[in-house]
Amino acid sequence: MGSGSRIAPDFEVAIIGAGFSGLGMAIRLKKAGIDSFVILEKAAEVGGTWRENTYPGCACDIPSSLYSFSFEPRGNWSRTYPPQPEILAYLIDCADKHGLRARTRFGTELVGASFDEAASLWRLAIAEGPELTCRFLILATGPLAKPAYPKLPGLDRFEGAAFHSAEWDHAFDPTGKRVAVIGTGASAIQFVPQLAPQAASLHVYQRTPPWVLPKADAPVARQAPSWRRWLARQKAFWGHEMTGAGFAVEPRLMALVERQAREYLHAQIADPDLRMRLSPDYRLGCKRVLISDDYYPALDRPNVELITSPIAEVRARSVIAAGGEREVDAIIFGTGFRATDFLDSIRIAGRGGNALGDAWRDGAEAYLGTAVAGYPNMFLLVGPNTGLGHNSLVFMIEAQLDHVVRCLAETRRRGASVLEVDGAAQIRFNERLRRRMRRTVWMTGCKSWYLDRNGRNTTLWPGFAVEYWWRTSRPRFSDYRFAGG
Repeated sequence: MGSGSRIAPDFEVAIIGAGFSGLGMAIRLKKAGIDSFVILEKAAEVGGTWRENTYPGCACDIPSSLYSFSFEPRGNWSRTYPPQPEILAYLIDCADKHGLRARTRFGTELVGASFDEAASLWRLAIAEGPELTCRFLILATGPLAKPAYPKLPGLDRFEGAAFHSAEWDHAFDPTGKRVAVIGTGASAIQFVPQLAPQAASLHVYQRTPPWVLPKADAPVARQAPSWRRWLARQKAFWGHEMTGAGFAVEPRLMALVERQAREYLHAQIADPDLRMRLSPDYRLGCKRVLISDDYYPALDRPNVELITSPIAEVRARSVIAAGGEREVDAIIFGTGFRATDFLDSIRIAGRGGNALGDAWRDGAEAYLGTAVAGYPNMFLLVGPNTGLGHNSLVFMIEAQLDHVVRCLAETRRRGASVLEVDGAAQIRFNERLRRRMRRTVWMTGCKSWYLDRNGRNTTLWPGFAVEYWWRTSRPRFSDYRFAGG
């Protein structure tokens, strides 16, 4: 560990990750006059999940009017729902405009971080490179970074192409191929319609049918004036925010939306057997609600088969389920991400060398999703229970960015070198959060990626986005400890 309390770190702040939250953090630091920072990015380009996910049809399911920073709005989106290339271009533009490339060390993977109590700084272990030090560590790695693969017997013996939607093999040409798609979540609902017209046969393996609503996507005619873009952003935000009542206050309100979803399914699928297999038996919102105008028509094509039997085995050139064996040339996984495995790829040691993985053995938790007791001068972005089921995550990210900047400013104002959330405050916060979570739609009985292995929802915020903004914009500094000088 460190040798003295007055050691100057290499950087005041180190940001891990150059996706939406990492770039936004860097921009906010610059605006706050904090210039001693570095961004560590393991890839060769900025963009985070929007850099990694390049599958056909990849797009956002939040309107483009909400999917940019309020302090860096974009007005020239091509569609109501922005496609992946445009979102990535937006993030690249943000990095270039604010001079963040010069502050970013690309190809630099953080593998470990330990808090040096004597020196009041973090020591960062890099995969290939010398140790770096920083006063404050900001983890912006995001929850959708590690693809989840199902454990299928015989998968290692499959001889065809096999890849995850987040690691799309663009050398693979689906034209005339027999393709198996495993999973029917938010990614599959976008790439299945792209594959269906090209593949000779498409076998879609569904474990649980998703609730699907019409997307109503459309081209944006031209760039609107700034006042009209602001108005569109407000309208979209409050329209989405109102739906939070069904998610987090009274799940029975979802029955109204379920009726709309069932009518949409009936209008799109004429075959009663296929319609039955596509009909969910759980409350809408318990799993992620999906939007699409072309998913149901794709499943209704003669070359597309929906299979609801569990997969029993994968062989060299086939997939076997209870309904029979299908010979396939490729397997594509649309099975989502390990969203509840927060930071498990980085060894983080706080006070006394205590590992964060041990502290989170029974489930990840933090204070306001941003600070963890026992881990001073460390902040999380898009940490535990800061995701949303009903509105734009960019709004939540901005609330966290402002909160972190306020905490840094208060630490400086007090002449302190260490900021740490009080353990009792963290316990109180999470006890209340779990009580509120019990009444939400996500706890009505379905299995989803929102829940960890213990059945706890460590992913989503159990309330309205504006409430989170209110809490983070008015920090209760009595819940923190300040020390050092």
